[in-house]
Amino acid sequence: MKLLFIVMDGLGDRPISDLGGRTPLEYANTPNLDKFANLGMNGLLHVIAPGVTPGSDTAHLALFGVDPYTYYTGRGPFEAAGIGLEVKEGDIAFRVNFATIDDSGAITDRRAGRIKQGTEELSKLLEGIEIDGIQFLLRAGTEHRAALVIRGEGLTDKVYGNDPKVEGNDPPHFKPLDESPEAQKTARILTSYVMKAKDILSKAELNQDRADKGLFPANYLLIRGPGKVPKVPNFEQEYCLESACVAGGGLYKGVARMLGMHIIEDERLTGGTDTDLSAKFDVTLEALNNYDFVFTHVKGTDNFSHDGNYKAKTEFIEKIDKELYRFLPENFEQDLAVMITGDHSSPCSFKDHSADPVPVVIYSSDCRVDKVEKFGESYAAEGNLGHLLGKHLMGIALNELRLVHKFGA
Repeated sequence: MKLLFIVMDGLGDRPISDLGGRTPLEYANTPNLDKFANLGMNGLLHVIAPGVTPGSDTAHLALFGVDPYTYYTGRGPFEAAGIGLEVKEGDIAFRVNFATIDDSGAITDRRAGRIKQGTEELSKLLEGIEIDGIQFLLRAGTEHRAALVIRGEGLTDKVYGNDPKVEGNDPPHFKPLDESPEAQKTARILTSYVMKAKDILSKAELNQDRADKGLFPANYLLIRGPGKVPKVPNFEQEYCLESACVAGGGLYKGVARMLGMHIIEDERLTGGTDTDLSAKFDVTLEALNNYDFVFTHVKGTDNFSHDGNYKAKTEFIEKIDKELYRFLPENFEQDLAVMITGDHSSPCSFKDHSADPVPVVIYSSDCRVDKVEKFGESYAAEGNLGHLLGKHLMGIALNELRLVHKFGA
């Protein structure tokens, strides 16, 4: 039996008066999701714990059975792994923005005008930098985003970054968060690195051309989200499933890569609302031919939530639903278990994450069917899964696969 795990980012929501007191998921026309709900078992998932608002990184750790309270150190390591930087246990990793700083020392744009191209070229200019025996490894991601890994002795993630959060302010100094020598050293060498990088980036031909054209030059690095690379469980060894990740966003690929999953690299996979859903689920279908477990992430639901656009969120859910016909039992030749949920709720009224539980459905050919007939927040509350924690989801799914994850003799 194969197991497909579909995560719709920010899926959960709250009732909206313009939708007749229903959520976007409940209002949407979703015959395929409803069929899985009707054939499977449903429940409400508290991804981290009741009343705790998940981040996307901590949420995905929990969904894969990894307790974030034990293993989460910060977002940086997952971002770094997601864009292909080699991360080793003990490294300190950060999220990075290419940004614009003016002659007065103020940040005029935190994203360098949302630069589309050229950051790979700029990151190569910074290769090989070493300060006091510490290696600095920078790699560009998409647009203005990048990741930084620092490697060496006497480092810590207990430092405050230099992102001012808003334009018009000077970048704050890197500050140690405790009085340890490691924190003092890490803050000092990061300060030296940013100054060295600023000098190199300011002289880069690409940035001089951008300035001549009236564009924001990518002449500064904003560094935040530190985390010490943890030793996390290996998903394949833990669950004895050869696994693959189908995702466009670097964070989700980073979590999967650090857990030992295979990352499907395909030019058809992009993140956000521009995702070609048909292509993404084609890639998913292909991956199921080669792997026991396939995790597919869809981002657009969350993007519309953050925009507060409940109509677009509803329409996007309907687009996802139309692509799920491939995995219905009458259309999939092999024995397939399907698990569908969100990584967190993102109510359109909040335009942000919330601690509300998300609906989850698990289907297999011989699962314990409940009386739920539609997939949605209020319907899932009536399912026989009840309320459960994210870290328990994989164990429940394995039970449906008849691959019991035993504890003890």
